[in-house]
Amino acid sequence: MSALNSPLFLGFERIEATLERVAKAQSDGYPPYNVEQTGPDALRITLAVAGFVEADLSVQIEDRQLAVRGKQDDEPGRVYLHRGIAARQFQRSFVLADGVEVTAATLSDGLLHIDLVQPSVEARVRTVEIKATRRIKDTDEMKGTHEMKNTSETKNAGEAKNTGRPAAKGREAPKAHKGIAIDDGSPKSGLRKTGERS
Repeated sequence: MSALNSPLFLGFERIEATLERVAKAQSDGYPPYNVEQTGPDALRITLAVAGFVEADLSVQIEDRQLAVRGKQDDEPGRVYLHRGIAARQFQRSFVLADGVEVTAATLSDGLLHIDLVQPSVEARVRTVEIKATRRIKDTDEMKGTHEMKNTSETKNAGEAKNTGRPAAKGREAPKAHKGIAIDDGSPKSGLRKTGERS
């Protein structure tokens, strides 16, 4: 089981497939190669490809995978009395990390040099805003409460209109009818109680 199958690694499925493909291609140890660091952000891959010329070699980048291929063809008309060096083909693959770029490829003295550069990556921090969402049930309850309140207020206003009197806000003072004096019991009223003579 690959370590990339862990649920903590998200989005690495393609990398895992690439690693499996490269592992299968590495069964053949030809051609031998070196990987060296030539600078703080620079790398060089060197493959021993003696007997190959530029036309026999190809360097391609396929989906973050560096593929080096070589193929030799037999020259027609050549007669060998003994042949210990056979024409052959090979494929060597390297997985590149994000940001790694191939800058040059040179062939010299039977050695294929491939130069790469990997710029330093700055750490980035981004805050993701968390948005709160209300549940539909709570929204419906609040809506029903407002509707009940509005209905009650409308009903009270209709009843007050039909009776012709406003809603009671407190006890009102007694009103005097025409020709009748009302004693409110205060000393300043100047009215005598019933049965008293003037």
